[in-house]
Amino acid sequence: MYSETPSFPHNLKQVGLYLHIPFCKNLCPFCPYNRIEYDENLFSQYEEAVNAEIELYTPYLKDCEFVSLYIGGGTPTVNLPGLLRIIEHLKRNFSLSCDICIELHPGNMDSECLGELKDSGVSMLSIGIESTSDRILKNIGRNHDGETAINSLRRAIKTGFDSVNADLMFALPGQNLKDWENDLKALVSEGVDQISTYPLFSFPYSDLGQSLKIRQVKRPESHLIRSMLNLTDSFLTGSGYKRCAVWSWLKPSKKKFSSITRHHYVGFGPSAASMTGKDFYVNTFDVASYAETLPNKRPIALSMPVNQRLEMAYWLYWRVYELKIYQKDFQNLFGEEHTIESTFSKIIKPFELAGMIDKNNGGYQVTDSGAYWIHRLQNEYSLNYINRLWGSCRRESWPSGVSL
Repeated sequence: MYSETPSFPHNLKQVGLYLHIPFCKNLCPFCPYNRIEYDENLFSQYEEAVNAEIELYTPYLKDCEFVSLYIGGGTPTVNLPGLLRIIEHLKRNFSLSCDICIELHPGNMDSECLGELKDSGVSMLSIGIESTSDRILKNIGRNHDGETAINSLRRAIKTGFDSVNADLMFALPGQNLKDWENDLKALVSEGVDQISTYPLFSFPYSDLGQSLKIRQVKRPESHLIRSMLNLTDSFLTGSGYKRCAVWSWLKPSKKKFSSITRHHYVGFGPSAASMTGKDFYVNTFDVASYAETLPNKRPIALSMPVNQRLEMAYWLYWRVYELKIYQKDFQNLFGEEHTIESTFSKIIKPFELAGMIDKNNGGYQVTDSGAYWIHRLQNEYSLNYINRLWGSCRRESWPSGVSL
């Protein structure tokens, strides 16, 4: 990726919007995402700048169908009035009628906050529960306890959003299979719509990685990941949930919450990425540099041109993550002359022979046995990509280039 500014997106039919709010009251040491300690003055600069960035893109996205607005962080509700103003600015500029999805921290989502979010049009949310055990939450440096986590979940469900997802982390320090089973039971007993689970990865540039002086991504033991994943699948499917992605389980009657599976998307805010089909690019991570750049120019730190073959591979990557690969979706995007078989025969056939995917319903379905191994392969790419790109962007506001 290079420090060249691509053209504005054009001719997009369906697009997702992403808003990154990088502020937190407490910086979790394991978190790899772009976040800084909350500062009211810096937030004011951020808010003015992100509104300016939105306005720069407005003429180029006026004819698009918006499939969702996703808001992540950081802690998006760390300044609730500011967040609500930005949401209204987005709605005025893009006439949004799509789902608005947001990530929430258990300690920053009281009943009044949830009510205002719902009134603003937020329809789906994800709560970073991580664990219901006070001991384990303390081990990973979270600033909330298990009771706070469960109460936040109860308030969210009671408020009546279209879908409530709870994030849980596993393979955490001091966590065993019984601890993990207790977490799953606690969330199921509350009636949460979706549960998404993630193993703990330590990145060299994270606070945890720096304190441990690690030089490369540290992964949990494979046997631990697999045993916890197997327990998750057996318990949640037995509780009436259906697997909807490699790490996620959903009640069949509910809408799926997903943060990463839009094909084309445009991001606003420091570190926000955009994928237009022609280009992939990411904004500078530094909030002050981001604010200083706008409104005169876009705050893009690095970009990469995307040809059709690469865009097709990107599409396949995320469809595999969602476990379903549909021929009609592929041809709607790339044309009737293209098929999954002809485009990806060297990839699809070996996985099919190995029993990792099956032909199903006009496409392919990732099998239960294939989900673990396919994600292991994806991790080798994803973790390397995240470590190189995000690590460079956190060290420098405007890196000259990154080799992925």
